[in-house]
Amino acid sequence: MTLVAGLGLPVAAAAEPAVVTDIAPVESLVARVMQGVGTPGRLVPRGASPHDARLKPSDAAALAKADLVVMVGGGLTPWLSEAQQSLAPEAHVIRLMEAETSIVLPTRDEVEFAHEEHGHEAHGHDEHGHDDHGHDDHGHDEHAHDEKGHDDHAHDEKGHDGHGHDEKGHDGHDHGPNDPHGWLDPENARAWARLIADELIEKDPENAAVYRENLAQADAEIVAARDKARAVLAPVKDVPFVVSHDAFQYFEKAFDVTAAGAIALSDARAPGPKRVAEIREVLEKRGVACVLTEPGLNPALAQSVAEVTGARLVALDPMGLELPEGPGLYPAMIVEMATRLAGCLSDS
Repeated sequence: MTLVAGLGLPVAAAAEPAVVTDIAPVESLVARVMQGVGTPGRLVPRGASPHDARLKPSDAAALAKADLVVMVGGGLTPWLSEAQQSLAPEAHVIRLMEAETSIVLPTRDEVEFAHEEHGHEAHGHDEHGHDDHGHDDHGHDEHAHDEKGHDDHAHDEKGHDGHGHDEKGHDGHDHGPNDPHGWLDPENARAWARLIADELIEKDPENAAVYRENLAQADAEIVAARDKARAVLAPVKDVPFVVSHDAFQYFEKAFDVTAAGAIALSDARAPGPKRVAEIREVLEKRGVACVLTEPGLNPALAQSVAEVTGARLVALDPMGLELPEGPGLYPAMIVEMATRLAGCLSDS
């Protein structure tokens, strides 16, 4: 309760912003920043296709009441822009992959990947976080929020006009020129947490101190997860692996691990016989020790490819489907992915 100035009368404090998100990793970042103030909603059910998800009546009602919508971007959930414009036209929208601070990688179409020394210096990020981006308490001029807002844009200006990640198999959608799986780079997650905190502080200044403290803790937790993942993967970073579909590019570059190629493209459309034959040649030529698949994807093709050289098959979970929902999901997901990959590669 607060007091009306000069009268001493109690009045109710302003309610926290109503926030909805798209996928569980983004929900986790928002939940961590909002911890102790409120809880965000999520519109894409766990295990459903972000591209093809349909709003349940309860989700539509939550969206209609939203003050803030936080999503990866139109390339992952193109239907969400239309739903937001229809149900919550006054809500502010953060499309994370459009932020100027986001690392954005192009979609790959080659069968075999060249291993490069990546590191974040190439992306303009230092080892201590995004200190060079000049975030202040609000800092919206630094982000993807222009004076017109993004509420009337179905696609981002960087070309995220493709479609999205279908955890059940993608249904053959084209992601467009840029890879939308940007949450798998912890440096993006750190930048996005700052962007989320900035927006919440602007909308709910009474809880600014809580948001700032939560942001500091979230950043420390993501850095700790990143550093642990680096340590786990360092001994096997030069051991090649192949992915069932090209969803892990951001993770590969963040941790400088050696992906040799992909069975299917980023949109996971079924590969033709020529591509399958070529990826089998990659396995044999590069001595690939491990083939990655994902929970919810049919592993049959990956198994048939792995059998060529006796490579091991392991599932990596880029959506945190097997982890508890909430604030701790994101850092736990990064460590779990690194641990599973390292386990598959360490026996080579």
